Amino acid sequence: MKTFRRVLWAAVVIICAMIAWLVYEIGRTNEKMMNVPFGPKFALTDSNGAEITEAAFREKPTLLFFGFTHCPEVCPTTLYELNGLLHEVDPDGDKFDAYWITVDPERDTPEIMHRYLSNVTDRIVGVSGDPEKVLKMVDGFGIYYEKVPLDPNDPDGDYTMNHNAAVFMLDDGGVLDGTIAYDEDPEVARKKLENLLKG
Repeated sequence: MKTFRRVLWAAVVIICAMIAWLVYEIGRTNEKMMNVPFGPKFALTDSNGAEITEAAFREKPTLLFFGFTHCPEVCPTTLYELNGLLHEVDPDGDKFDAYWITVDPERDTPEIMHRYLSNVTDRIVGVSGDPEKVLKMVDGFGIYYEKVPLDPNDPDGDYTMNHNAAVFMLDDGGVLDGTIAYDEDPEVARKKLENLLKG
């Protein structure tokens, strides 16, 4: 009986040690994943006509928003509000980078995005380029988007796009730090940006 108890206790100790090791490894893996830059590698064109790669999202705290120029409400509202927040939190414009990435690259060429953005903001740069490459990059970020015909009986006619409406906040290494929701309370959004700068 004593031998059985010793074997049983030894088994319990081994199982506890294995559980502790697994918990440690899971925590270590999660920590590694949290320190990985957000998004895929890419080479596209910004709204100023210059090449842009994922390296641009790792130079300083960066804000990313996904949308399209024909968007009736969410995109113009978000761009306007984000522009105001950036001027408030970063008046000199040297602490943050901000990018608006199209989910409708068939219509949103870099030139069209430049014209659109120049009427709304001086702080946010558009990202577009070859449609296939753009959508591959958007997919790599795990962004939801869907082409929706305005007339269900004419699937090849005019359309709109459903898409994520959050602003993604990256730290100066490109690691995802959090999001700003659509229609977020301005004070909460401002505090999030200030905290992002503090690291």
